[in-house]
Amino acid sequence: MKEINDEAAQLAKPWQKQLNEAFHSVEDLCTYLRLSLVELPISVAATKNFPLRVPLSFAACMEKGNPNDPLLRQVLPVSDEMRIYPGYSADPVGDLSASQQIGVIHKYHGRALLINTGACAIHCRYCFRRNFPYAQLQLGKRQEQAALDYLAANTSITEVILSGGDPLLLSDTRLTLLLAQLSALPSIKRIRLHSRLPIVLPARINDALIDGFNQCIKPIVLVVHCNHANEINQRVISACQRLKSSGITLLNQAVLLKGVNDQAEVLGALSEQLFAIGIMPYYLHLLDKATGTGHFEVSEAEALRLIQDVQDSLPGYLVPQLVREVAGAPAKQRITTPVQESILNQNNDN
Repeated sequence: MKEINDEAAQLAKPWQKQLNEAFHSVEDLCTYLRLSLVELPISVAATKNFPLRVPLSFAACMEKGNPNDPLLRQVLPVSDEMRIYPGYSADPVGDLSASQQIGVIHKYHGRALLINTGACAIHCRYCFRRNFPYAQLQLGKRQEQAALDYLAANTSITEVILSGGDPLLLSDTRLTLLLAQLSALPSIKRIRLHSRLPIVLPARINDALIDGFNQCIKPIVLVVHCNHANEINQRVISACQRLKSSGITLLNQAVLLKGVNDQAEVLGALSEQLFAIGIMPYYLHLLDKATGTGHFEVSEAEALRLIQDVQDSLPGYLVPQLVREVAGAPAKQRITTPVQESILNQNNDN
């Protein structure tokens, strides 16, 4: 049984050590949170399909003794994951069909995505890539040059997206080199990274990483993934301040999740907290229909009602775009309220 005797000391360790010491056992996580296993709908079968992984830095943001904590719900393997939901599949957004070669997904005009690693610091139960065959399709060191050659040959690609898994799990040396190689391609205007680590493992934002970002000669956009204001504590704030001070553009994408953030007040509080620490709310995704995630779904009608309520209470720049990803579509599909649709139509008429 994992013992957390000195939480502050644990959270002061280097990020690699914290990653290695993350919770992998439901029993250990529940003991830490002072929860009884019998009061939770835990599924052993679900952990076999998709193992538990939760860094202490994220678990420390959960309310102890609360079986309905919104952060716990994002990571706890439950029996609902084993239910069959119509319309759900292993590849709901068509990533496999858009894979041009190992590690390169080219779906949208002007952008290409590199699958740099299959690893994540945390296993979010709603993940749309939870069934992705990373062993066959992630970029190893030997495949990186082929990916760079693909980008160099396709000069219409002006933005490279580093994804995974989580690209910030790459070593500082490897990530710095990759940023330099991408920056050397004349057609690339900017580099975008999608990462959950500034939120769930803020110790990753260390001196070496910041130095690597500072060496990059192309603009960097970092899209963090935060679903609830409770995920933001002083460690996260400090990490984001370091990134912001380095000139990195910070955006947030969240997923609309039943039982986590499907209330207008919760979404509003998230936007306010993000903006307060220099992160712009960017996307609010409808759930990607990956096998094992159906219990998180919020209907489009309910999502529109929620975003309208948020829009009624916050300035426009704090209202994230409500979107869904559709396999084969030329871009993410924006879902608009009647008010937004009217404004868009007026702008098009003008």
